[in-house]
Amino acid sequence: MKTKKWLYVGLLSTVVLGLAACGGGGGNAKKDEAKPAESSSKASGDETIADEQIFTVNVLQEMPSADLSLNTDVIGSVALNNVYEGIYRLGESQEPEPAGATEKAEVSEDGLTYKVKLREDAKWSDGKPVTAKDYVYGWQRTVDPKTASEYAYLHEIVKNGAAITAGEKPVDELGIKAVSDYELEITLEKAAPYFDYLLAFTTFMPQRQDIVEKYGKEYTTSSEKAVYNGPFTLANFDGPGTDTEWSYVKNPEYWDKDTVKLDEIKVSVVKEASTSLNLFDDGQVEEIQLSGELAQQKTGDPQLHIEKKASARYLELNQREKDSQFNNEDLRKALSYAIDRESLANQILADGSVPAKGLVPTDLAQSPKGKKDFAEEASGDIGYDSKKAKEHWAKAKKDLGKDKIEIDILASDNDSTKKVLEFLQGSLQEELPGLKVNLSPVPFSVRLDRSNKGDFSLVYGGWIADYPDPSSFLDLFETGNSYNRGHYSNPEFDKNVKEASTTNVNNPEKRWDNMINAEKIIKEDMGIIPVLQEAEAHLRSEKVKGVVAHPAGAMYDYKWAYKVK
Repeated sequence: MKTKKWLYVGLLSTVVLGLAACGGGGGNAKKDEAKPAESSSKASGDETIADEQIFTVNVLQEMPSADLSLNTDVIGSVALNNVYEGIYRLGESQEPEPAGATEKAEVSEDGLTYKVKLREDAKWSDGKPVTAKDYVYGWQRTVDPKTASEYAYLHEIVKNGAAITAGEKPVDELGIKAVSDYELEITLEKAAPYFDYLLAFTTFMPQRQDIVEKYGKEYTTSSEKAVYNGPFTLANFDGPGTDTEWSYVKNPEYWDKDTVKLDEIKVSVVKEASTSLNLFDDGQVEEIQLSGELAQQKTGDPQLHIEKKASARYLELNQREKDSQFNNEDLRKALSYAIDRESLANQILADGSVPAKGLVPTDLAQSPKGKKDFAEEASGDIGYDSKKAKEHWAKAKKDLGKDKIEIDILASDNDSTKKVLEFLQGSLQEELPGLKVNLSPVPFSVRLDRSNKGDFSLVYGGWIADYPDPSSFLDLFETGNSYNRGHYSNPEFDKNVKEASTTNVNNPEKRWDNMINAEKIIKEDMGIIPVLQEAEAHLRSEKVKGVVAHPAGAMYDYKWAYKVK
């Protein structure tokens, strides 16, 4: 049993758009070649490296899973990105750079075949070499229907991936093979402009078959029941969804260990921002997340970072059953028009979050011609409109034959989310007479479990881009996608999403048009209700430098972080 520690904490689950390194220092990986940096007692300029390299961090939620094949959340992705490493790693330039590979992959002219040379000095934390078969096994395990990975759909871009996840072909027919111990050949089902980013994504990282089989169902349920190949190893982790304290400890077997300055990152969970702030002010913790009013109090503090994320927060409506009231378009639109997103973002949260323009967030992608922002080009009328809300509400009640309607909103139980829930409850009930809104704030892991099972009326959740492309969001709501938890379905939406990834995948302009059309369709249907594009207000000690943040994929990288005196 773990002894109780003094450290409590808030959330580091953020993606930053256009912000390469919060707190200065940044990463030092080079674009075309990954070389170990020389160790130095000096930081940049006149800063002197501190003697103690321990960084204390707050997160708002427990980690639901430490399994590369099963993790789907922000907290877990940060953890796994720091204790594992794939073929590529996102550097401070936001570009995929060779990591497990010695150089960029050799890609065929048609974009379907990738030949990868792996570095021979890469080792697991138990000293054994990382080889090509570890990548083959990791990918095969993820697509195996027995694993039930929600991220298996990302591997459908690899040859036979879709057929394998559907149980139609064996896992050994996946388009990845070990040519030798340190050579991989990857064959894609279709070319993909964003595949390099996937090669840096956690689900595509290697896994050791002997370790998975040794621990079976207990694999990764504690930090000792796994091995790691990243800059750090996971330590003191005692249980997915329940543990509130864990650490990332410098990995002495890591091929680029001389670059890694931090000896340990101590992570703890506390859900109250005010508690975190007290600990930060007392010098007991070095990174916290603030709620809106606390962020306002810290305006002008050089340690304050407002970080806009490549994220969408939305309400999914349970449309699984034919007789679901949410199959009524007027009901969906009444709920959407009744939400004053401007007031929610600016007055309630006040943390830099902005009203959502749609499903795909702003600043994620630009058009191939004219460099227009996707969210701006696809923008539609989803703003607050009391008159329209009441008109659709009247139609919905008439069509449903009800004078009173009751809904329940499921969500996570952290401070900021509770504020959103309370705002939604009050504004929806005020705008729509006869509507009763019940709230169900629950622990993060419970929310995920209930969402996956369809055990909800509405669920307030969201998504952070896995890679910088609109498809990272649009693909989620294709009919049959495991992340389409409300079972929204529209054939025209599906058609455009499919064409963007197949027929037009190598035609940037037509592909862009497909994605714009898909975005407009789901907004017109109000298949989901977009609410916010999140930002987070963080305090980070000025002594902490070189924390690298990314606009998409795994959020924070501590490989290049360090502390100064």
